[in-house]
Amino acid sequence: MIVTRSWLNEFIDLKDISNDKLYETFNAIGLEVGRMEHVSMPSRVVIGQILSCEKHPDADKLNVCQVNIGLGTRQIVCGAANVVNATFVAVATVGTVLPDGLEIKPAKLRGVESDGMICSASELGLPNIGSGIMILDDSIGELEPGRELREYDTVNDTIFELELTPNRGDCLSIYGVARDLCAALGKNLIEHKPVRHNKKVKLGISREASLNAQADIDAYINCNLVVQKEDSTLPLIVYLRLAMINIPSKNKLDDALEYLLHTTGVILQAYDADFFRNVDEKIVIELKSDENKMINISNSTDTASVLGVYQDPKSKPDTQNGQIVLISSYIHPNKLAEMLGDSKIQKDSIYYNTSRGSNPDFAFGLLVAIDFFEKYDLMDVYDGVLSHEPNKEDKALLIDIKELYSIIGQDIEKSTVTNVLQRLGFKVAGIGDDAIAITVPMFRPDICNIQDIAEEVVRIIGIDQIESKPLCFNEHYHADSSISLYRAKKAIRNRAASVGFFESISYIFSDNALLEQYGFETINNENALLNPIVQEMNTLRSTLLVNLLLSAKRNINYTKKLIPLFEIGRVFDVKRNEKEKIAFVWSGQSEQESIINHGKPSMINMPLFLQKLGFILSDFRLEECSQTNKLIHPYQSANILIDNKVCGYVSKLHPVAQEEFGLYETFIAELDFEALMPKHVLAKSISNFQGVYKDLSILISREVAYSQVKRAIDELSLSILSNVYPIDTYEDKSLGNNISLTIRLFIQSGEHTLEDSEIEHVTEGILTTLQNNFGASLR
Repeated sequence: MIVTRSWLNEFIDLKDISNDKLYETFNAIGLEVGRMEHVSMPSRVVIGQILSCEKHPDADKLNVCQVNIGLGTRQIVCGAANVVNATFVAVATVGTVLPDGLEIKPAKLRGVESDGMICSASELGLPNIGSGIMILDDSIGELEPGRELREYDTVNDTIFELELTPNRGDCLSIYGVARDLCAALGKNLIEHKPVRHNKKVKLGISREASLNAQADIDAYINCNLVVQKEDSTLPLIVYLRLAMINIPSKNKLDDALEYLLHTTGVILQAYDADFFRNVDEKIVIELKSDENKMINISNSTDTASVLGVYQDPKSKPDTQNGQIVLISSYIHPNKLAEMLGDSKIQKDSIYYNTSRGSNPDFAFGLLVAIDFFEKYDLMDVYDGVLSHEPNKEDKALLIDIKELYSIIGQDIEKSTVTNVLQRLGFKVAGIGDDAIAITVPMFRPDICNIQDIAEEVVRIIGIDQIESKPLCFNEHYHADSSISLYRAKKAIRNRAASVGFFESISYIFSDNALLEQYGFETINNENALLNPIVQEMNTLRSTLLVNLLLSAKRNINYTKKLIPLFEIGRVFDVKRNEKEKIAFVWSGQSEQESIINHGKPSMINMPLFLQKLGFILSDFRLEECSQTNKLIHPYQSANILIDNKVCGYVSKLHPVAQEEFGLYETFIAELDFEALMPKHVLAKSISNFQGVYKDLSILISREVAYSQVKRAIDELSLSILSNVYPIDTYEDKSLGNNISLTIRLFIQSGEHTLEDSEIEHVTEGILTTLQNNFGASLR
């Protein structure tokens, strides 16, 4: 956003404010200055009044002018074609040194003496405003022949380029920036008081035009009817200021609207009145939403514009005279974003303002526009407006003063807070001593809560006025599911690292072909990735193991011999439903080479792998594997049960998969992470009486899994049987199809010292059950 000092001076009195003070204030209130540039006219450049202009006797493209420069009349030869239309011009008198270093001296041009130079804007160091000399008018001030141009503030100006954050759409105008400056400098906004320049009786707009708007349209518009005058011209100040803010000149109408938008911030667009004219010669403007929820301004058949987004060129005036419909509009930026969504609709320059928040004060915008049109005799304006306003209440906030002070960091006079907010355009009402009610103005859609109010107060009174003190941060205890999950993951990671595992982190993507090759489910076609990163990551993973095995393979390629990896992450089913899992892979050596193992460590095996899992998972047990995929070994695999529920599996890697991945001896495990979440455990009483360990050796069929034995014993529900677990197996040809299984029983009563009969009852009950269920016998 670019502003100039003289332009701001129309809304705030800056006579006693230096440029350095302005620079400092802008930065203090959050309108960071990216550039400050002072445009200064050379000395001895004066206002000249052309008294006569005649053709040069010896040159077709030169004119000989008699120019009044206050101290007398000077003859100046000029080569600009537009000098014949000029009355007042900028004259560099003899002795002037122009910004490019050219010194003006008396000269003869084709035999005619020339005593000075009539200058263009660029020759004086001003932005280029077109070819030819700069023709002056009273828009820059009262013109007095002989008065130095450097005395005119509108020409001798200072340019400030402000770096606005996206939420500050209210400062995308001179008026908006002036409002912030008034609050910071303790000044009042200068009220715009138009002068009735055109005394003609105005016609009423309702005689020629009407507005038909859907009742539910959530936007504001005002329609005005004007007649553009063909022979009118824009004043010099418009061209100078538009050039200073880097807006190129297009045509008289567009330049006027750009100037008014930058001045007031009110969106004002011009439409050819004939576009809306019906067969009865009545101008009928339609405001409605289409099937895509776009709010359109249209005639009975065609769309003229999408409100706040784009105007169709066919609806714009194509001449510099005739009737024009001027439509000022406002739509809330959030509503505009919701309306557009992911639409790829074309946008024009007006969208920059509407998407950040334009000025909804149509009355002010119209007042300035009509005064501008009539002052410079640009248009005749019809009386009255056609408008549509939704029935909406202003946003209100109830602010606790103590909470506000807590956010700011110190107590501030309540009257100071009220005064700052009122100067910024907020309505403030006191509610007792501890609260205020604030009505947020429509031009501040970014203000939503007490933190926003605190920011407004601090930036205006100045951050330097807030006492520096240590941050007092009181955080409420958060005991939600996210915290619990974080803590569980942290604990598992620490335990895994303590037994030698390294955490691997991979993409949630995987190779669809690889998943199918090893028997894992893949996402169905309707949920497939539309634009995969690469072909090897063309689907969402349904297991962590494939990516972990690929990581192990890469480690082997780097000559690693000990590869213990784990990963915690999400996997996806065929419908893209997510689940958190944890997986483990240990490939190669069981430990690092050292002097203890003589540099020849053993390879990882199932007992050692299960022991390491036990350190991580704590209490779990195994039973016959029911999982089916091509990574699982047919004979060395098992389900993992926690709290008697199957939550995953452990297995030696299938030899075929081991060869395809190029790995050493490898063991794998994958579990649902939910099973590892800490649970509330009730304390159990500890017996004061001595327990007894009893070993029971039985002959049992090798086809019977230990999990079946354990389940049969558990079903007896023996109250004094505290624990049971296997300690030894023995196989021999003499045993035939049987094996010898030794299980250890821990028997303990919580109420009394055990008697031999109770111990025998337990052992006999177990032996009888195993005999009946599995044909077992005591060895």
